[in-house]
Amino acid sequence: MPPTRKRARRYDPDRTRAAVLAQFAQVGQAVAGLTPEQLALPTPLGDWTVRELAAHLAAGLSAVCRNLELPEPRGAKPELTPAEWPFTTAGRSDAIDEETRALTAAHPDPAALYEEVAARFEAVVGPAPADRLLPTRAGSMRLGDHLVTLTVELIAHTDDLNAATGLAVPYDRQALAAATRLLADALAERAPGGSVEVRVPPFAVVQCIGGPQHTRGTPPNVVETDPLTWIRLATGRTGWAEELEAARISASGERADLTGLLPLMR
Repeated sequence: MPPTRKRARRYDPDRTRAAVLAQFAQVGQAVAGLTPEQLALPTPLGDWTVRELAAHLAAGLSAVCRNLELPEPRGAKPELTPAEWPFTTAGRSDAIDEETRALTAAHPDPAALYEEVAARFEAVVGPAPADRLLPTRAGSMRLGDHLVTLTVELIAHTDDLNAATGLAVPYDRQALAAATRLLADALAERAPGGSVEVRVPPFAVVQCIGGPQHTRGTPPNVVETDPLTWIRLATGRTGWAEELEAARISASGERADLTGLLPLMR
């Protein structure tokens, strides 16, 4: 018998909206203080410099505003849920790179770009209903769900920014929680089942991978890690073996190996 499909997780749209703005503001404050030399530093993202990375972060919020100004897609149901979204990102790198470089060239002052995007986001997205359908590159989504995907982009790229510059830009707790939960749910979506329990305290616990299921007590197959390590694994910033050796993952049980399932995003 196939595993029972779990009910989709619900996110508070107001808290998600606030988390997106809070994380964007923290990145914007850091970007405003960067020197030309720091903006020219390399990043873990191919040949992007910090300047391109900063522009890409702004592009995500700008795209939501732009999509909200388009006609609402026809149809009563969205085509995509947050847990399905990570699997749609592959194959779009060329388009994203082109858009990012164009935005970087058009806005030589990153601080001004962040101020402009934040103001537009509050004006356009702030009053919009969370269930409003909007078109995205991957398919139509409800606004509230699309904002959850933005927390993944913001947290992962804040981590990239910190790695490139040596800064310690903080992670908004609500944004970090939403990103962690979305990617945990995506793992359960990719490998449904109940033989392995994946714990990312304090934000998420999911069961995945087909096989014998436990009904009480400690499950025989358990994976546990912290939120940032989980996000790095799920987005391909690091690898399973590397983090296991560094003791940032604990894995017990013969099935507690997620090597073949990660990363979730490419």
